[in-house]
Amino acid sequence: RGYAATTTNHIAERAGVSIGSLYEYFPSKDALLAALMQAHIAEGEAALTAAAAEVAGRTSDLAGTIRHRVRTMVALHARDRDLHRVLFEEAPLSRRLRQALHEVEARIVDAVVGLLDAHPEVHVSDVRLAASIAVHTVESLTHDLVLHAHRDVDIDAYTSEIVRLVTRYLTADA
Repeated sequence: RGYAATTTNHIAERAGVSIGSLYEYFPSKDALLAALMQAHIAEGEAALTAAAAEVAGRTSDLAGTIRHRVRTMVALHARDRDLHRVLFEEAPLSRRLRQALHEVEARIVDAVVGLLDAHPEVHVSDVRLAASIAVHTVESLTHDLVLHAHRDVDIDAYTSEIVRLVTRYLTADA
C-alpha cells in the first residue's frame, strides 16, 4: 500500500494483533515507522562495521576492499526492498531520525578515512572529503540499483562498475 495509503488498522490486521494492542506500543504509524527506521539504521551500521572488520584482518587491494563494502550495501538495500522504499522515499522522517542517519553516515565516513589511509595507492588531496564522496556515491548507486533498476539488471556487473568508479576516483592522479 505504501506509506500514504497504510493505516494503523492495516498494520494491526497484517500483524495479527488488535488495534488496541498496536496502540499500546505505537500510538501512530509514524511511531512505528520511527521504530523501524531506528532498527534499520542499527542493522545497517552493524553490517558495515562487520564488513570493515572482515577486510581489516586480511591484506586486500583497494578494489577488493571496496567490492566487499559495496556488496554489503547491496545486500542491505535488497533485504527488504519495499520497507526500504517506504523508509527512505515515501515516509516523512523526523528531525531526530535524520540526525541519527547523519551521525551513522559520519561514523561510516570516519571508518572509510581509516581504510583510505591504509592504502598507499589512494591519491586524493583531502581524504575526508574523498571518503565522504565515496560513501555517498556507493549509497546512492546501491539504493538506485536495488530500488529502481529492473529486476533483470546484472547485480554483479553493476557492482563491478561501482567498484571501478570509486577505485578510479580514489587512485587517479590529481
